[in-house]
Amino acid sequence: MSSTAVARPDEVRRHNRTTLLRLLHVAGPRTRAALGTELGLNRSTIKTLVDGLAEAGVVEERVPRPGRGAGRPSLLVLPQPQAAVVLAVDVWVDHVAVALVGLGGQILARHSWNLHGNAREPDEVITHVVESAAVLAAEEDVAPMAAGVSVPGVVRRADGRVHEAPNLRWSDVALGERLGAVLRMPVVVGNDAELGALAEHLRGAARGAQDAVWVSADVGVGGGVIAQGASLRGATGYVGEIGHMVLRPGGRPCYCDNRGCWETEVGEAALCRALGLPESAPRGAVVAELRRLDGDAGVALSRLADFGEWLTLGLVNVVNLLGPQLVVLGDLFTALPAAVLEHVGAEVRRRSMVSRAVGGVRIETSALGNDVKLLGAAEAAFEDVLDRV
Repeated sequence: MSSTAVARPDEVRRHNRTTLLRLLHVAGPRTRAALGTELGLNRSTIKTLVDGLAEAGVVEERVPRPGRGAGRPSLLVLPQPQAAVVLAVDVWVDHVAVALVGLGGQILARHSWNLHGNAREPDEVITHVVESAAVLAAEEDVAPMAAGVSVPGVVRRADGRVHEAPNLRWSDVALGERLGAVLRMPVVVGNDAELGALAEHLRGAARGAQDAVWVSADVGVGGGVIAQGASLRGATGYVGEIGHMVLRPGGRPCYCDNRGCWETEVGEAALCRALGLPESAPRGAVVAELRRLDGDAGVALSRLADFGEWLTLGLVNVVNLLGPQLVVLGDLFTALPAAVLEHVGAEVRRRSMVSRAVGGVRIETSALGNDVKLLGAAEAAFEDVLDRV
């Protein structure tokens, strides 16, 4: 005789509490009535949950700003940022950013430093992260519950081992294990593009999109995929290396031992070449030249014609393969002149079979700026933290 497992009342309460808290964390303040409607819970259950969270200092109820409507306004339930705090770390090729992020996605404090020479060594980065985390935690008088780390490389999500981060010259680095041992808290390490996609999905341009791709250009080109509302991670977490699609056989050599990879045609060095700048030009000079071009659509389209064609070709492949409703461009791509972005978007919609079939894919730029991967790292850390608040 078979039996069906029945959830205990305390398990149901815990599930409802976490679900309510996650909604407030991602979507922001809600009235009790709105919480009940969105979660499908009755008034008495919502009252019990909110009262318990308020008593624990996790949320606060507040009268909203006066509006035009008559009558007594409903109280808003607001998450309290310092009730649950995580450490977010964003490792770039040339610098590292560290922040404390509170419940609701609010950045409470931050610090960053440049990477030069030996400062790129894993030991140096880990030491500096730990020191910065201690200083920020003392300044804010909080204790982070977990950490999330964004790395520009191939990362095994299960244990945070960085298989390869070539632009940092890292290989086989047990980053998650080492940071967790020193910080004495759970540490989640993810590929920077995956975490960028997660942040855009929860808080940025891809909010509400069930299927989206985030494509970014820094020194290299990376991609993160949201499929059916969740991050697509592939086998053991290795996914999103779209910069290494070979688009130009026999083209420029890539560090991955292939030739003509997409990032050799649309990465930072390629953009410098298109602008007539040295490949080693500082990021500020590249952005300044792009802004200058933004004032003249004709010149921008002419100067960046080849670059735009390679960007279009890669995006057509991405759209045909993954079928997203939205592609979000991040990092250096956000600085491209508006005329170039509009042209690329139109060409992708025209030339992609999948885009034509679904009535056109949207191409937008990141809404989160340079904080996108920092916020993505924070959200990766919050995934388990909200169950423990």
